[in-house]
Amino acid sequence: MTDATPPIGLPATRFAIVRHGETDWNVQRRIQGATDIPLNDTGRAQAVETAASLAGRSWNAIVSSPLSRASETADLIAAALDLDQPDIVPALAERSHGVLEGLDHGGRAAVEAQAPTIEGLEPRSAVVERARAALLELASTHPGEDVIVVTHGGVIHALMLDLSDWTFPTPGYAIENGSVHEVLARDGRLVFTRPDVATGTDG
Repeated sequence: MTDATPPIGLPATRFAIVRHGETDWNVQRRIQGATDIPLNDTGRAQAVETAASLAGRSWNAIVSSPLSRASETADLIAAALDLDQPDIVPALAERSHGVLEGLDHGGRAAVEAQAPTIEGLEPRSAVVERARAALLELASTHPGEDVIVVTHGGVIHALMLDLSDWTFPTPGYAIENGSVHEVLARDGRLVFTRPDVATGTDG
């Protein structure tokens, strides 16, 4: 993955940014980060449901984070929509949380209270930088196309904050498993165009 910026004048690329399906650690509210936790049966069903929600539109390609919870979600969506096997994009992997991975939210709070910095925690700015670069490179190779991108809640959250100038997600908005957010790439810029209308709601 390079930091190449698409040339000005290419047709716009539309991305459907999908969060992977549920895992057991999601249910347990444990921090996954770079730990490779597989989908559970609910997550697999969510992937099929997400595919159904996307079926009304023609898609040109699908790509995925290398972590299995995302790649299996992408495989299931690709099969349901009769797309080629997903391409793996390492830069779409979840934010690394270092020593926090495997902890529930209470455990995280305890560690954060004791340490001014968290060992192994990837800066949000670094997540934004790599996710932006990945989408812009995909736009350069898929000009004018519609592309499904399967990634993670932390990546989507960081990217949405950056693209909305920190106005979205609002407090109480949930980036749910299987949710879809839309981003447009045009002239080397990314624009957040639509939150998930089915599951991502305020309150």
